[in-house]
Amino acid sequence: MTRIETGSCFCGSISAEMHGDPFWICSDHDDDCRKAIGSPLTVWVGYRPTQFRLLTGAPKKFSRTRGVLRTFCADCGTSIAYFDQGLPEELYLTIGFFDHPERFAPQAHAYWDMKLPWVEFRDDLPRVGRYSRRRDPAVGNPADR
Repeated sequence: MTRIETGSCFCGSISAEMHGDPFWICSDHDDDCRKAIGSPLTVWVGYRPTQFRLLTGAPKKFSRTRGVLRTFCADCGTSIAYFDQGLPEELYLTIGFFDHPERFAPQAHAYWDMKLPWVEFRDDLPRVGRYSRRRDPAVGNPADR
């Protein structure tokens, strides 16, 4: 039986299903995501775009960084997803969008070099200075904005 996870925004106007297992789960410490999410870090859950099915609503789209498109609920502000042209077969959903975030333990830390100095972790997960995934260098690196 295929795993199905659900997610929704805070006000409930946007909901989605994710089919199958995520391929990557990562704590992200970069300042771009920090600004967009409004938190010291976020956990991104990676799925293939074909695994994601929007059930209700239409997320608003926003881009400030070349090659990066973020979606969120225009009514309540919940961050939903992150699309990166440098990772065309990958879609990242923020942990706060999931109805059961406890099911998604991170596998690594990305942008460790940008971690806020007062945030501490006692795990032994890999700590990667930049992206934790191989992305197309032709798109550039969002950290170099």
